[in-house]
Amino acid sequence: MCGISGIYGRAADARTRTAAMNAALAHRGPDAEGLWEDEGIALGHRRLAVIDLSSEADQPMRSACGNYAIAYNGEIYNFRTLREELAPEAAEAGMPFRTDSDTEVLLTGLALRGPQFLRRCNGMFAFAFWSVRERRLLLARDRLGIKPLYYTRSGQNLAFASEIRALLRAGFSERNLDTKALADYLRYQTAHGERTLVEGVFSLPPGTCLSADDDEEVIKTWWHPVTDVRMMPGGTDRTEAVAQVRKTLEDSVKLRLTADVPCGAFLSGGIDSGVVTALAARASANQLRTFTVAFDEAAHDESKFARATADFNGTDHTEIRLSAGELLRDLPEALAAADHPGGDGVNTYVVSKAAKEAGVTVVLSGLGSDELFAGYPVFSQITELQTKKWVLSYPKFLRRAAGSFLNMRRPGPASEKTASVLCEDYFDTENAYRYSREVMPLAEVRRALKQYAGGGDEVYRIVHEGVGYGNEGYRLPLLSRVTYAEMMTYLHSVLLRDADQMSMAHALELRVPFLDHRLAETVLGIPDRFKAGPPGKRLLLEAAGDLLPPGIAERKKTGFVFPWDAWMRKELADFCGDRITALAGRPQFDTKAVLKRYEAFRKGRPSVPWSRIWYLCALEAWLQKNEIY
Repeated sequence: MCGISGIYGRAADARTRTAAMNAALAHRGPDAEGLWEDEGIALGHRRLAVIDLSSEADQPMRSACGNYAIAYNGEIYNFRTLREELAPEAAEAGMPFRTDSDTEVLLTGLALRGPQFLRRCNGMFAFAFWSVRERRLLLARDRLGIKPLYYTRSGQNLAFASEIRALLRAGFSERNLDTKALADYLRYQTAHGERTLVEGVFSLPPGTCLSADDDEEVIKTWWHPVTDVRMMPGGTDRTEAVAQVRKTLEDSVKLRLTADVPCGAFLSGGIDSGVVTALAARASANQLRTFTVAFDEAAHDESKFARATADFNGTDHTEIRLSAGELLRDLPEALAAADHPGGDGVNTYVVSKAAKEAGVTVVLSGLGSDELFAGYPVFSQITELQTKKWVLSYPKFLRRAAGSFLNMRRPGPASEKTASVLCEDYFDTENAYRYSREVMPLAEVRRALKQYAGGGDEVYRIVHEGVGYGNEGYRLPLLSRVTYAEMMTYLHSVLLRDADQMSMAHALELRVPFLDHRLAETVLGIPDRFKAGPPGKRLLLEAAGDLLPPGIAERKKTGFVFPWDAWMRKELADFCGDRITALAGRPQFDTKAVLKRYEAFRKGRPSVPWSRIWYLCALEAWLQKNEIY
């Protein structure tokens, strides 16, 4: 796990600027620094040594024949199998293997087989691959976007890096706020698709590669959930489906323990992390280290359940007890670690810090399970909507009136979102799903901004183009269409982004077994009748419920959330108030509208819970830190 950077073009100061990007990425890779330059290209690398700890595996890495170079961030878990397959061909081509690193396997595979080699790779990655002879650059990102890669154009140059702030540090982009991305952020607590909050800086989409030479620059998709799904044959029974999930999950966890450094696991006390911990404890050669965060506030404290799972699996368990005062002390540092703001992430920062201080370099996480196995309420909600399409026969003004009545009777985000869905012309996935992830209704976004510059609903666009009516993905089972929506929006643009930046702030490599592409391809192709509950995450429990201690599977789902509401009204009140006031004073915002929203939170109005304020505080902290205007 590392940080990469580089410049393709004719910049006279390419080496100096790449060195500046390397410096900005130092936290991602404290073990080694490298910089390599050739005509038209400069590659930078910061290394976190995880596999083959020798200096021979440092990067940027050149092939033995000298014709290829790579700067790579990530892990290829099946690299040893791939190395055996490539060895004879590599030796014949003058590229015998000199290290025991996955980097060299990726470098050699790309040199011999081109981008199609990526389809043989099981892992998470973002890299820059350079062909000296062809003078061609290839940038690529893993299937689900676990590892980030950003790029921008400056004159005739293409600059790229693992983090936005590296591009800013090197002066490749003006520090201007992208107003369309800002509207997206206000509505959904993140910027989706290729846009970022910095004007002119883009995110390479997951499962794509960008190739560039003197003649052209092309972005192509090399993997996509819809086209690569493994549709389960119609005659398959439940036993077969359950067995396939269990087998793939076991292998996924085993592969993700591949490392030459100590491994651990995050343990929240729920189903997902419990399954990962159990499989990892069984597959690990050493006693597994586990980590959880504990609170004095009983409603948010899951430490006793995490301890039960740890004891059940015989792990070396660590509890990090966190108070509001301790969080307040570390909060500026945690927010400063954000490369892109969001409404989540501080929790990952806290537990990652503890894991790193305990001597662990690699941790496994249960991230991705809810998205794959229908663990969120939106799955059952959209399923239920399909049985109520008769509601659409009523005139829209009656449906709008019913929504208003519901809002008056039970004010709050849930009623607000139901009212919005009732006003839609269709109850299809793309029309209904977007409201599940909405943090600020569109009407309020328009009021909060002096000039609304929204470029359309990005969540709707992404979901419709993937699984909407008339597109290939519409053939997927309904729950799989919702999984697609979750994977390509919330999972990719919020959870994975936060997980990467907050773990790498401590040079900690976070691995996600539930996002093994084989498991994703399999579960997407399983019929709804095998996945629909109750209980929640039925398919996962049937496949791996025996791995959990008594009582864990039956617990009501609770997310890994800090006691933000109480803290923001007391210990964090001044911290939040200062940032909301500063945000309201920015030229893009309507001051009265923003302050009115914050006042509604302070008065305890159900329509403005803590989550609808905190992400605004995070936004202002990020704008200040990165001097974005």
